[in-house]
Amino acid sequence: MVAKKKPGPKTDNPMDTMLRVRVDKITLEKLDDSAKELNTSRSEIIQKGIHKIHDDLKK
Repeated sequence: MVAKKKPGPKTDNPMDTMLRVRVDKITLEKLDDSAKELNTSRSEIIQKGIHKIHDDLKK
């Protein structure tokens, strides 16, 4: 019997693209430190960084 997927929360902006990046050890440590300090995921830290840079460019 195949297990049914649990319905998750619906979103207006689904994250359906996976991005793979290469980073050096220092960058990874900074990413992990930031995620731990803010109690969030690596993905969320990267997304916030992208939004911050984009917003700064618009100024």
